[in-house]
Amino acid sequence: MQFERAEYDVRLTKTKERMEARGIDVLITVDPANMCYLTGYDGWSFYVPQCVVLAVDEPEPIWIGRKMDVNAAHVTTYLKQESVIGYPDDYVQSITKHPFDYVADKIAERGWDNRTIGVEMDNYYFTAQSFFSLQYKLPNARFQDLYSLVNWVRSVKSEAEVDYMRQAARIIENVMRTAIDAIEPGVRQCDAVAHIYHAQITGTPEFGGDYTAIVPMLPTGEGTSTPHLTWSDKPFVEGEATILELAGCRRRYHCPQARTMFLGEPPQKLTDATKWVLEGMEAALAAVRPGILCEDVEAAWRECVAKYGLTKDSRIGYSTGLNYPPDWGEHTMSLRPGDRTELEPNMCFHMILGIWMDDWGLEISETFRVTETGAECLANVPRDLVVKA
Repeated sequence: MQFERAEYDVRLTKTKERMEARGIDVLITVDPANMCYLTGYDGWSFYVPQCVVLAVDEPEPIWIGRKMDVNAAHVTTYLKQESVIGYPDDYVQSITKHPFDYVADKIAERGWDNRTIGVEMDNYYFTAQSFFSLQYKLPNARFQDLYSLVNWVRSVKSEAEVDYMRQAARIIENVMRTAIDAIEPGVRQCDAVAHIYHAQITGTPEFGGDYTAIVPMLPTGEGTSTPHLTWSDKPFVEGEATILELAGCRRRYHCPQARTMFLGEPPQKLTDATKWVLEGMEAALAAVRPGILCEDVEAAWRECVAKYGLTKDSRIGYSTGLNYPPDWGEHTMSLRPGDRTELEPNMCFHMILGIWMDDWGLEISETFRVTETGAECLANVPRDLVVKA
């Protein structure tokens, strides 16, 4: 286990409080991050159906997954032997039965088949067939969408979680330096990414790194006009910009960061935009404090950069921390107009200020923790445009 059992007990208590407030008797989470958060389970087994089931009146959740992954649950969780259940392998990718048929049978065996069951309807790992199987096998149950219930419990970090994020910050500091050093005219993009991956997994002399929930993103040249390109085997070219959106990860806790670099003499529009974005970032970070709303942080950014004619249609940040592919965001709070969530100490955000034009762009970001008085940026990497002349 990554944490003391007492911390997991607190997490279960907070989750059950939210369940009771919503009238949910049984919760089924398939999100690997939520499964890890509630039990400690950690394995690359999420390519087949698996879940953690939590009944509001039971002291401990149960893990249900592929039989060959049962020992992974014994190794990584605090769960008792009888709380770890494996389904037979003939349920895997079968056209006649589905793993959630098995999950439904286990729920019925416990007498929970006529209760209100919460499921994660809008989750990458919960398929239409999974829901259909539950509905068909549990006709007397009442189903309710959880709306990221466990994700919201995760949104306020414990001190132990923050420590892992600080360790991830030490990793991204090294990763970003490695990336900047590796990118030179004539170097293939894939070769630079190989160095990045090595730095991410090597970590620091004190602790190793983990795989990140998002692969390294390196939009280059005209590709900087859009945020989510990865890499090719083409060489970097003098006279072009490259956006680096990377992360350090420690025990599944992330510290993402973005920087922009230019090979050669950067155009004035890029240096000007960088200056304006940095000024806006300082304004947004200065606005952070407990009790302020998410939309107020975005407003501080927007009002600052408006005098330069800059606009940004997308959000400027989101809650981050524990996660698995394909996203290191928590799918809860966003720094954007209309989000009236109040900031609390130990909430953690990735503030990503990306400007994407028709044929160029830049990104600068910071992962920060809300403190009792303001914002703590977790990593220490210069924010200025990186110029390699």
